[in-house]
Amino acid sequence: MSATMMQDLFHVSIPIAEKILRPVVVYAFLVVCLRVFGKREMVQLNPFDFVVLLSLSNAVQNAIIGEDNSLLGGLIGALSLLVVNWLVIRFLFRHRRLDQILAGKPVVLVEKGHLKERALAKELLTHSELLTMARRQGLESLKEIQTCILEPGGTISMKRKEPPPEETRQAELLARIDKLSVQIHDLRKRLPA
Repeated sequence: MSATMMQDLFHVSIPIAEKILRPVVVYAFLVVCLRVFGKREMVQLNPFDFVVLLSLSNAVQNAIIGEDNSLLGGLIGALSLLVVNWLVIRFLFRHRRLDQILAGKPVVLVEKGHLKERALAKELLTHSELLTMARRQGLESLKEIQTCILEPGGTISMKRKEPPPEETRQAELLARIDKLSVQIHDLRKRLPA
């Protein structure tokens, strides 16, 4: 290896303190922005959201690394991000109330089988996006959803509607008729001809 290559790999051209501070500031900025702009960014990435997140990572790249492209500088930046994230998660784990305040509250999107249009609009979710999420959870239509909650972390929890009592009763009666039919068939087999 040449001396120039070693210099490029391991010589950090900006102060180490700045190399650590840059990722910390960008991390804090992105956490705040994602909190302000809603849970939608975490729920389901449509092509537009995906492009925004990719562009966002590229946009903050230079803010994180500065004018330093060395291997060591990149490792210091990555380590800084990981340590800050670990510290934040550890801090929030010990301070649950603060975590709840920062994370926000769950949003009910469907309640008692009725879509909450205002909640969907507030979270910028369309019916087709909600239907896609329902299908991922084994539901075929929005009519099958009893309750749907958008959790603070961006996950969706859905509860299927229970069948109406008449439908349940009808299924029970049909099952009993089927059982009686089998018993009658068995009795006929035993009777002498």
